Amino acid sequence: MDTRNEIREFLTSRRAKISVEETGLPSYGARRVPGLRREEVAILAGVSVDYYTRLERGDLSGASESVLEALARALRLDEAERSHLFDLARAAKPTGAPRRRRTPKQRIRPSVQHFLDALTGAAAVVHNARMDSVAANQLGYAFYSDQFATARGPGPVNSARYVFLEPSAHDFYADWDRAAADVAAILRYAAGRDPYDRSLSDLVGELSTQSEEFRTHWAAHNVRLHETGVKDYHHSVVGDITLTYNRLDLSADPELTITVWTAEPGSKSAEALSLLGSWAATVEQTETAHATTTPDPSQGP
Repeated sequence: MDTRNEIREFLTSRRAKISVEETGLPSYGARRVPGLRREEVAILAGVSVDYYTRLERGDLSGASESVLEALARALRLDEAERSHLFDLARAAKPTGAPRRRRTPKQRIRPSVQHFLDALTGAAAVVHNARMDSVAANQLGYAFYSDQFATARGPGPVNSARYVFLEPSAHDFYADWDRAAADVAAILRYAAGRDPYDRSLSDLVGELSTQSEEFRTHWAAHNVRLHETGVKDYHHSVVGDITLTYNRLDLSADPELTITVWTAEPGSKSAEALSLLGSWAATVEQTETAHATTTPDPSQGP
């Protein structure tokens, strides 16, 4: 990621979302573009116009925490946007020649898998910042069965790749546009936290090349913390289902999070989730039986 360019476009896109009427500042003359002018942001942040102009051109390297906080208030940034601004400021500090690095293959500790397997009434999947699905419990695999079945390439199953490149995702997500916007915003947030993650930049490049929708969402420079919410899905096995998701951070594995999906007790979605669990158990038993009865060709007749 080009940090200076990211800073410039992020700040420009944020001030474009605020009307001068919202701020209480006087408005003079016609505006060629929507949102606040640079001098208006400078007034709201309590800095000079020249200094804010320098910040917006991508030079956050010398900005103090108090200046960043003032800027966040002036631009009315939410929690994710404020955190993203601070991430960009850290990335802008000179630390020598930046080196792009490829993240090694992540392994799940046995205790984490044991925890997943103990969640029998909820779907649970472990993700990293790039939205790779690196582990799941039985119900998690069943919930994302189409995503796991249609995974592309030799790498891990990836939720972003599924959303933007697989046609079936439009059926799985009842509100695909919302899901697409969320995914792009989550990846943008991750890119700000680790701008030299080669695997992430490769994924962004792949999606940008193959999906016009991704390019549109990526250009919006929105960021999001995907912590909790309610979403509607249409599962190929159990039909329409509404689930609440919650993200749990793994403190011993800082790059990994567990997302858990649950249904409202006594609801039709709870019945559907229970049915999905029964279906998953049946499929697993069938596959296990098949594996134990199929002869090994290496053993001969």
